[in-house]
Amino acid sequence: MKRGVAAGVALLLWFATPAYAHRLDEYLQATMIQVGKDLVQVQIRLTPGVAVFPSVLAAIDVNGDGFISAAEQRSYAERVLRDLSLAIDGTRMPLRLIASKFASIADMKEGRGEIQLDIEADVPRGGVDRRLTFENNHERAISVYLVNALVPRDPDVRITAQDRSYEQASYRLDYVEAAAVASSSNGPAPGSWTGFASVVRLGMRHIAEGTDHLLFLLVLLLPAPLVANGTRWGRYAGVKQSAARLLRVVTAFTIGHSLTLAAAATGWVSAPSGPVEVLIAVSIFVSALHALRPLFPGREAFVAGGFGLVHGLAFATMIAGYGIDPPTTALTVLGFNLGIEMMQLVVVVVTVPWLLMLARTPAYRVVRIDGAVVAGVASLGWMGERAFGLANPVTPFIELAADRAPLLAGALALVALGATAWTQARRQATLLPSPSSRAPSRNKFLTIRAPMDCPSDSGCS
Repeated sequence: MKRGVAAGVALLLWFATPAYAHRLDEYLQATMIQVGKDLVQVQIRLTPGVAVFPSVLAAIDVNGDGFISAAEQRSYAERVLRDLSLAIDGTRMPLRLIASKFASIADMKEGRGEIQLDIEADVPRGGVDRRLTFENNHERAISVYLVNALVPRDPDVRITAQDRSYEQASYRLDYVEAAAVASSSNGPAPGSWTGFASVVRLGMRHIAEGTDHLLFLLVLLLPAPLVANGTRWGRYAGVKQSAARLLRVVTAFTIGHSLTLAAAATGWVSAPSGPVEVLIAVSIFVSALHALRPLFPGREAFVAGGFGLVHGLAFATMIAGYGIDPPTTALTVLGFNLGIEMMQLVVVVVTVPWLLMLARTPAYRVVRIDGAVVAGVASLGWMGERAFGLANPVTPFIELAADRAPLLAGALALVALGATAWTQARRQATLLPSPSSRAPSRNKFLTIRAPMDCPSDSGCS
């Protein structure tokens, strides 16, 4: 999912540790973003490593006198701002420098000093669900980047998703303004469905971008058309049995996440987002192992329902805690869940028919194993990232696949059609006799008919 609401633990740890903790041959630029209804606050802390310090100093101390004057500080800060881009809902916002603080040249030379810039930008009025995009292009050739968001101070603002490029120079933050939800849900006139439609779209977008949720479901569906044969997956189970299994798995997952979504969003249950995100990665890993070898054949629906409860807790972080009246909260939960189910149904309809077609061919073994391995590697990357703050090297590939989901669905369809045509051709070639095998049959037929045509008085037998 795509990635939760937790504040940057790794980044905060970096803030609390000496500068020698980062690599000395790079320019470390750590950014923290705090979004509110009317204002976005950005703090950037730039720490030059020992190896790159001379080039950084040359860009700051332009007159080369070994002293960073106030004018040089202001000039460098403005240069950094020109290399930054911050947009709200696609509109680029002007950035204001509020404060700057430069460490001494001696400290920066040893890799211990940093430059701190405090920046602000206004937030234009908008709808319910909003998107902030941030990009840092300052000294790309020598820099490494960290970026994260703080939990908003404003109780009416809820972060719904974060997404970063692999090098973290580009960052996207999705959030919801609770006051806008309440206002649009109530509407200017009684019976307005504007707010409901907005949260439906939010649910659809969340599941569409939640690659971990979809990956869990799709990988759990991979072995559903097959019959378990001991410790291996065997033959195709048939259309009726496969369809029944698929329906049970999807239904159980839906019921599971719907229950905890409703319970958590209304405050009946709560769970910290960190462990929930780790458990989601674990659920993908378990389903990947099951796709390789039967771990719980015939009990996929129970597993889908159980892990669905965990996924529902993650869904609930999108809409919990709005602080609005119970009827509006109930409507919000209903709309958000409806959006999730609609997008989930789209994904199932687009992929499952091709999986059923492929399951009748030998090619399905390759598709099943490759899909399970990809999911397993992705889940391990997510577990390391979410549990231990490790860099996730598979993130760029996951993002690339998510961005090209329609192409992947088209490729799956082509593979299914091609494998089916090839399999049918092989079967037809096996059933039809060859020309050499048909010739003796004709000779035998003539031999058999010869005595029947023989005159009765010729003495032939």
